[in-house]
Amino acid sequence: MGQANNIWIEVSCSFAVLAVVALSYKFLNPNGGRVWKIHAIYFASAICTVVFLPQSIASYIFTDLTVTLVGAVYPIYRATKAVCTPFEDDDKEWLQFWMLGGVLFMATTWVDDLIEEDSRAYDIWFGILLFSFFWLYFPLTCGAMLVYEHITQPFLGPCFQPVQRRMSDYILYIYQTLANATHLYFLWFFFMLLPAGSKRTVAIATGTVYPFISSVAAAATDEMEDDTYWLTYWSVYGCLFLIMDLLETWLGQVPGFYSIVICSTIYLMLPMFRGAEKVFRRVLVPLAGLQELMILRDSILIKKQMMKDLDPERSKVISKSIAKFFDGEANTDPAALQKELKQSWSALNISRSVTPSGFGKKSTGYKEPTPLGHNLV
Repeated sequence: MGQANNIWIEVSCSFAVLAVVALSYKFLNPNGGRVWKIHAIYFASAICTVVFLPQSIASYIFTDLTVTLVGAVYPIYRATKAVCTPFEDDDKEWLQFWMLGGVLFMATTWVDDLIEEDSRAYDIWFGILLFSFFWLYFPLTCGAMLVYEHITQPFLGPCFQPVQRRMSDYILYIYQTLANATHLYFLWFFFMLLPAGSKRTVAIATGTVYPFISSVAAAATDEMEDDTYWLTYWSVYGCLFLIMDLLETWLGQVPGFYSIVICSTIYLMLPMFRGAEKVFRRVLVPLAGLQELMILRDSILIKKQMMKDLDPERSKVISKSIAKFFDGEANTDPAALQKELKQSWSALNISRSVTPSGFGKKSTGYKEPTPLGHNLV
């Protein structure tokens, strides 16, 4: 009975901390983290809390569950929402968070082994993790953006961009080599001989080292596509890490467990599979209830691309055609939708032929578009 009460108290404290974190992020206005007195007060308060809080209280607050909720679950939701919005600043902010989060994930691999039997050290370590994760996105500290502005963009980005290009070539070569079943079998055989702790280290390193370098290189550029790609990856990999962390207590000794984790990580990571994007759109976005926001973001990106690729007159004509296609009552019949698309396309061709701007001439090799949705992911 007492053990059950302790569990309920621990869970209640963890969700209470999560509620405080979520409310502060929602209602406090970000200040860019440029008020250094706030950082000094934050870290002084964090150190005093971690060191001097009685262990009888700390054991209920500084727990694995609290760190998981604040350092992984809530950031996964915020990162998912950031990808679904058309704004660009939040993508960089949360990409920077996950870059540093990946480093902390790697740190847990060794620290957990070092303090395995010391309960007080566990409380201190989880307290450090809790305050470190929260500092990265707390609106009054904005640690992730500070690291981006003062470290990633001016120093790490220029250094890591050539490294990332070389690693991309090496990874492609390794993938092509491992496509040979014989090579893959020998690699898997030696991997299976490793102890469980080493397998865990390899699994986490596979999911964090190259993505960290690629994320640094992406964050240092002005292009948003690579930021979104790697933020999508980190959001999905965060879920995979949580699943691994949850199941390895029972399945960590089972042969093939970490092999499945590594294969899943590679599927999420490599651009040739685009696994992270598929899982993100089909699993995370529906779970977060952000389907409408995702569709809105896609629409805005399509409009931006259309305005970039076409001259203003042609862009205006196509915008009207698209608006007409979506206007009116919803129709889910594929044949009717295809008929509407052909009608809109015919009207567009007529408009092009009569527009006195010279763009109505057909270019050589021009092809009609494929049916709506054929190339959408």
